[in-house]
Amino acid sequence: MSPSTRTEPDTGRRIIVADTVVAGGRILRPGWLILTGGRVAGSGQGRPPHPLSAARGDVDLGAATVVPGFVDLHVHGGGGGSFGTDPEAGARAVDFHRRHGTTTMLGSLVTASPGDLLDAVSAQAELVEDGLLAGTHLEGPWLSRHRCGAHRVDQLRDPDAAELTRVLAVGRGTIRMVTVAPERSGGLDAVAALSDAGVLAAVGHTDGGYEVTRRAIGAGARVATHLFNAMRPVHHREPGPIVALTEDDRVALELVLDGQHVHPAIYRQVEGSVGLDRTVLVTDAMAAAGMADGSYRLGDLAVDVRDRVARLAGRDTIAGSTATMDVQFANAIRFGAGAPDERLLAAVRQTSANPARLLGPTAERLGIGDLGIGHRADLVALDPHGQVSAVLVAGEHLPGVADRDDFAIRCGR
Repeated sequence: MSPSTRTEPDTGRRIIVADTVVAGGRILRPGWLILTGGRVAGSGQGRPPHPLSAARGDVDLGAATVVPGFVDLHVHGGGGGSFGTDPEAGARAVDFHRRHGTTTMLGSLVTASPGDLLDAVSAQAELVEDGLLAGTHLEGPWLSRHRCGAHRVDQLRDPDAAELTRVLAVGRGTIRMVTVAPERSGGLDAVAALSDAGVLAAVGHTDGGYEVTRRAIGAGARVATHLFNAMRPVHHREPGPIVALTEDDRVALELVLDGQHVHPAIYRQVEGSVGLDRTVLVTDAMAAAGMADGSYRLGDLAVDVRDRVARLAGRDTIAGSTATMDVQFANAIRFGAGAPDERLLAAVRQTSANPARLLGPTAERLGIGDLGIGHRADLVALDPHGQVSAVLVAGEHLPGVADRDDFAIRCGR
């Protein structure tokens, strides 16, 4: 036995054992965790320091791989529920994604009219204050008409200082990230104002060029919203936003690794170019995640889902995804470069540690993104087939974790 930490006896503690545990950036085989007060109080490799006790609530997860709970910074809904003006629908989406291992998430809102946007931000603040969400992400309305994706073109508008102030006030400190097209009139000022307010400014849905994107980064932008998607593409005489975002070490790069948004080779290229610490996997999931094919809505827009791919009704435009973070995690391992253990550690960083780091003080307060000592005991257990077999939130088992259906990993088909 080679424990990394020993703790004093504590009557409230529990021991979790599994064949593989990833904690503190290390792979422990076999591994164990000691949980107390909803936090990780100890971890180690080999046999646990004390015999397991069913009466104490100890658990042996057997052949499972235990990793930190996933952190999703960009998700619109799932399980038939969407984030917006209905807190019950938002809570349904949270419950669905938790059952797939996402223990921390930002609820993403799409473009809406000024009044509807305020209503949605206010309603969602309730979910944050109730502890269901870590915050709100505004993906719109300050986006490019030319790169609007699945957003209402008639409601896209220039960032206005007065509207931004109202939105932040109604959010009551719950808005954590805002996506902006910096080329819009007032875009760079909005990026600076968001950064000054402690809100993550993200560049996305942009037709802007290389130089304006560089200025946005200089003004405080630190995230690329679903890199490559809804952005001006790379050109050898006008590198555009993608090159500006990837070449600056201060910027984290969202990727949707669902087999539709980017090719696996693009994922490997980005990871190889920028390193492991800047890549952040997100689902961009909408209400149809986990549901049957059919007709759904993303904000005010009609969406058709066929073969698990969501597109605007009657068009080829992708409208978010139907993937979950356990699928992103599995795809990161399957399609990344390197040995299996290297891929496991990379997947943990890209689905937990990296997105948590972007949340800054929020992540520090919650203690998320790792299973190191003192962190909140948010964890997901994956069986040998990559299926979620157990989820703990603050050390408490999520009851009735649903079996994940046979979600085909479409990459490389």
